[in-house]
Amino acid sequence: MLEFQNVSKSFWTGSHRKVILDRVSFKVELGNSLGILAPNGTGKTTLVNMMAGLEKPDEGTIRRTCNVSFPLGFMGGVVGRVSAMENCRYIAKLYGLDPDYVEAFCRWLCDLGEYFDQPLGTYSSGMRARFSFSLMLALDFDMYLVDEGMPGSTDVEFNQRAGAILEERIKTTTLVIVSHSPGTLEKFVRSVAVLMDGKLHMFDSLEEARQLYDYQTQS
Repeated sequence: MLEFQNVSKSFWTGSHRKVILDRVSFKVELGNSLGILAPNGTGKTTLVNMMAGLEKPDEGTIRRTCNVSFPLGFMGGVVGRVSAMENCRYIAKLYGLDPDYVEAFCRWLCDLGEYFDQPLGTYSSGMRARFSFSLMLALDFDMYLVDEGMPGSTDVEFNQRAGAILEERIKTTTLVIVSHSPGTLEKFVRSVAVLMDGKLHMFDSLEEARQLYDYQTQS
């Protein structure tokens, strides 16, 4: 389970205080994948980073009683001066997994050819996104975090392979995806929330959430 209890988060922009969360409480139970609709600029990436433990709240408590992934696209845990092969073998050991399996899985899914054995610092943003997604899927998490705002891959074949694996994976795990597009959530989540003005409004269906989201974004 992932739980936020009276969590607040804000930033000073130089001219005013930008509120991301204002005393927000919610739970994500294992087996109940959650989609969060949030317009651009409302703090999607900050929210996902807080779920992963990469950012701390100003107030309140965040509890994790399960194994929560790093956000899709997050590259802070890898070293740019060494290869994808070296990175994935090292990270596999940190998680207590078989380095041979993690390397083979990432090498197959990334399909980067000779670049897999070259430093990550030489990769394009799309190549880094492919490696990050592959590494996340290779590791054993109870809950996967996806931030639509992270850099994505433009490789159609990779997206199809990775998307099929993710769709299969969430039959036995839980997904939290934060997006500004309702269509992105349709295939992956059971419940939906809308982030607006520092508040998180929970709904039982995408259609109900979409009514509020469309009203707020179009008004």
